[in-house]
Amino acid sequence: MFLIKDKEFEPARFRRDIVGIKHKVPTLRKKRLQYINFDNAASTPALHPVLHEINDFLGWYSGVHRGTGYKSLLSSQVYDNCHEIAGKFVKADMDNDTVIMLKNTTEAINKLSYRLALTTGDIVISTVMEHHSNDLPWRRHKRVEYAGVNQQGQLNLLDVEAKLRHNYPKVKLLTVCGASNVTGHLNPIHDLAEMAHEYQAKILVDAAQLIPHQPIDMKPAANPRHIDYLAFSGHKLYAPFGSGVLIGPKSTFLKGAPEYTGGGTVSMVTSKDIYWGGLPDREEAGSPNVIGAFALAQTIKYLQKLDMQKLAQYEDDLTHYAWNEILKLPGVKMYGAFPRVGVITFNLAGIGHSLLGSILCYESGIGVRTGCFCAQPYVRKLLEIDENQEKVSAYLEQNPAQLPGMVRISLAAYNTKSEIDRLMNSLKTIIASKGQYKRNYRFSESHGHYVPKCSQPLKLQPVHN
Repeated sequence: MFLIKDKEFEPARFRRDIVGIKHKVPTLRKKRLQYINFDNAASTPALHPVLHEINDFLGWYSGVHRGTGYKSLLSSQVYDNCHEIAGKFVKADMDNDTVIMLKNTTEAINKLSYRLALTTGDIVISTVMEHHSNDLPWRRHKRVEYAGVNQQGQLNLLDVEAKLRHNYPKVKLLTVCGASNVTGHLNPIHDLAEMAHEYQAKILVDAAQLIPHQPIDMKPAANPRHIDYLAFSGHKLYAPFGSGVLIGPKSTFLKGAPEYTGGGTVSMVTSKDIYWGGLPDREEAGSPNVIGAFALAQTIKYLQKLDMQKLAQYEDDLTHYAWNEILKLPGVKMYGAFPRVGVITFNLAGIGHSLLGSILCYESGIGVRTGCFCAQPYVRKLLEIDENQEKVSAYLEQNPAQLPGMVRISLAAYNTKSEIDRLMNSLKTIIASKGQYKRNYRFSESHGHYVPKCSQPLKLQPVHN
């Protein structure tokens, strides 16, 4: 049971509900420091109230669908309800749409890329700012054109419209991220939806980075600003155990055969014929991840008790604070502009992104992410790197120390200004060292990142706090 009043968001209370929030980690200073997680864009931590619900449900967990035992019937009902909870959370048109449970956003987009049944001559319009998961699946199938961005990395809406108009009526899909995992930039998804529909195309929104930060409204199918397809992951929404969601018109998935076939996808099989099942069963081959779906649904129910607008405002205040503090550092280069969700990328002069990330880990107990964040074309654009002249040897050798990239901090609603202050103190100390830290670290090919040169590096194992 969630002991939260409806439409309440209180940062301190939310922080107390985060699993592992008090964990301390070892550092090279021979002392353990309370861990600071600034890597929420990769995965968010879980919530204690949700874990309690999961533990209670595990005693009733059983194989779903076609079982006649009480626990199987109960688990089937719970699992089926998870679809409705996920759909209503984003205000999907439940009469028109189906909700498909998958592993993550990547699997969702790959599924859609197959199920759209694109043919020769069909065009997909994507953007330069997409995560690889919203780029590579489309390359494999048909022709893709990419809308550009401005110097700050914001989507060029005029270019999107121009490409829709120039390629009309061949464009079958406009696919965009709701928020960038590199710059945090927010895209006007409903304006883009209206634009796509004007040219008789549909729109997919990759909401993986948007859904933890702001409420989403897909709108009814009759609304010209509605979102046709939406994909998101539970692990970026405080829901562990690997569950993701794809939402889209039932008509898309009732045509043709699913790309994965097997148990649960059919209503009847003969020696010669296959009769596919209904939705969403035909799109969820094999035994489903019931616990993952349950964790996502319970997390959504928890979040629905909060005022998501107040949560978004708190994160926005936190993001502006962090941005303004980092901007004060000497030799800092920051990327992107506002409006954005809590994702900030930067580089410091004289110290590589990969090395800086390791120093923050080993010296200060702070977790960030470095590199290109599975969005290499976008990062090259922001770094003003000509990919035609870039050496590929570092990629082929998988040597992150030689790769271009950035440092990324990604904030969530449980982070605090005091955590940002600790990050700033660490960065100031690193800058003031005038290269001393560079001499104390070496790149480890076996680990794939920088490690201290000291004879006894930190043991990477859970610590009982």
